[in-house]
Amino acid sequence: MRRFRILLAALSMVPSVVLAASPDVGGPFQLTDQDGRAVTQASFAGRPLLLYFGYTSCPDVCPVDLAKIVKIAGAVRQASGMTVTPVFVTIDPERDTPTRLQAYVRAFGKDVVGLTGTTAQIGAITDEYHVYFKKVPVDGGYLMDHSTMLFLVGSNGAYLDHYGRKLPEDDVVRRVVTTLHASGT
Repeated sequence: MRRFRILLAALSMVPSVVLAASPDVGGPFQLTDQDGRAVTQASFAGRPLLLYFGYTSCPDVCPVDLAKIVKIAGAVRQASGMTVTPVFVTIDPERDTPTRLQAYVRAFGKDVVGLTGTTAQIGAITDEYHVYFKKVPVDGGYLMDHSTMLFLVGSNGAYLDHYGRKLPEDDVVRRVVTTLHASGT
């Protein structure tokens, strides 16, 4: 029992960014941006990202979440002076072409990046971030069931933290600022 308490005390002194960072989340990718350019993880070097997985035909959750992410990025910039780029990665590459993504992300702001790719490329990045998604047939078409986690990626491309959609925006902003400062970003 004493060892357990010592371990807990030691862990409480470790910065949360060290505990949050995990080599098992995130990794290299090759995708296409909303302008049709090939991009990799290295394309974003020097820029921290707020990474979200969704699809443009989503009837409700994705547009609400993307609007929230844009607000969070603005609040982080205002609170800390740090610029964090919102990135929307489609889980529906069958429909979400660069042209379609361009119109979608531009509706949320000029700084939002949209990414698509082949089915294999989307499968690779969703595997890296442990993102669940599944095509669900509906009335002759389909919707996509998917997880709604927001990921913070540091300017060096490493996963730093993640946030559930029910976490209040102010809490996300505080955690993003704290984590970026702690990581040296």
